[in-house]
Amino acid sequence: MKPYIIVFGNEKGGTGKSTIAMHIAVYLLNLGCNVGTIDIDARQGTFTHYFDNRKRSASGDPSLKMPKHIPIFISDTQNRIENEKEDRKSFENAMRELSSCNFIVIDTPGNNTFLSRLAHSYANTLVTPINDSFVDLDVIVKISNGDLKNLRPSVYAEMVWDQRKERAKRGEKPLDWIVVKNRLSTLYTKNRGDVNTVLEALAKRLSFRLGNGFCERVIFKELFLSGTTLLDLKNSDTSMNLSHVAARQELRELISLMKLPISQELIQNV
Repeated sequence: MKPYIIVFGNEKGGTGKSTIAMHIAVYLLNLGCNVGTIDIDARQGTFTHYFDNRKRSASGDPSLKMPKHIPIFISDTQNRIENEKEDRKSFENAMRELSSCNFIVIDTPGNNTFLSRLAHSYANTLVTPINDSFVDLDVIVKISNGDLKNLRPSVYAEMVWDQRKERAKRGEKPLDWIVVKNRLSTLYTKNRGDVNTVLEALAKRLSFRLGNGFCERVIFKELFLSGTTLLDLKNSDTSMNLSHVAARQELRELISLMKLPISQELIQNV
């Protein structure tokens, strides 16, 4: 049976892709799944650095489970065709190495690269975190003359559409695209409401499902340094506060939204 592939993508950096990808990977590990992870953005390497930090913490805490992680560095020669050939080979080698996994979680860079496009074409589930601002929304939708009713797909949405066609050429099932509003402020603003209105209008047109990710919380910055996640707090010396509890509930809701091929009963044990 082929691994189920989850890709985290957005051509805008700073949306929290790596943080969510890490939490989903650890969640699946804690369920007892065989999980592989790939960092397509190995030069920036946030996903890889997160696992490096986790590996150091795991030396003193065996309860911290680790996936089989593979970073992929983009080929850098003067020949674009040769670069793409090498990048495809690196990606296919990584997929073969992780072929025995139940799930493969892939983090992609905040820009348009051949490797990123290739990874998107293999996604069973594509998760696109987006901050609630029109600056971030610009990669998905173009708004003409400030008219919130005059919308057209932008560069990233067009790229996703192209990779959907690549999947269809290979005879694979359509990908499930989920856009999650992430790094949200706890305060509601008119701008946030307008962004939500645009996303709701786009969801049916671009065939994505809309949901929420995480609110902006200090805990996520702190967890990165130890390579841990919200799921690891119950086994640590950190005392749980109301912010932590709320964040765990956000994670449960996100996992439920993703509709992964796992028992819904298991989700409640997060």
